[in-house]
Amino acid sequence: MGDLARGSMRPVGRLKVVVTRADGGREDFGLASTRVVTTAGVNAIVDAFQGAFTLADFKYHGMGTNSTAESASDTALGAQVEGRATGTQTEGGSANVYRTVATITATATRAITEHGLFSATTGGTLLDRSVFSTINLSSGDSIQFTYELTVPSGS
Repeated sequence: MGDLARGSMRPVGRLKVVVTRADGGREDFGLASTRVVTTAGVNAIVDAFQGAFTLADFKYHGMGTNSTAESASDTALGAQVEGRATGTQTEGGSANVYRTVATITATATRAITEHGLFSATTGGTLLDRSVFSTINLSSGDSIQFTYELTVPSGS
C-alpha cells in the first residue's frame, strides 16, 4: 500500500516547458516540476461535486519570478509577470489525465521560476503552483506550459 491508506488517492500535477525564442529557436526543458495540487484546488474539486464550482475553469496559466518553495497552502504565484493565458484542454495520454496547454510571450527580460494553473484570468483559485530552475526569457520569447493532472484510481 505504500504511504497511502487503502482506498485513498493523491492527484499529481506535472508541468512540462518548451521555450520558443524570438529568433525562432526552440528549447525543450522537458519535465520542469511534479507536485501535488493545492489545498484550495482540492477544495474546489469537492465544491464541483456539489455544483458550486466548474472544473473546466482550471485552464488559465500564469508565470512568475518568485522561487519560494511551493506549498499545498499556496493561493497565488509569488510574483506573477505577464497576463495569464487561456489553455487548450484535452485528455492526456489516458482517461485519468487532464491536460491544458498555453503559451505566454515575455514583454520584457524575465527570469521565470514559477507557474500556476488558475480558474480565472485574474484572481480565481490556484489549482497548482510549480517552482523550477530559472528559465531566462528575452522580450519576444514565448514559453509553452503543458500541465497534466493525473487522478489515480484503485488501491
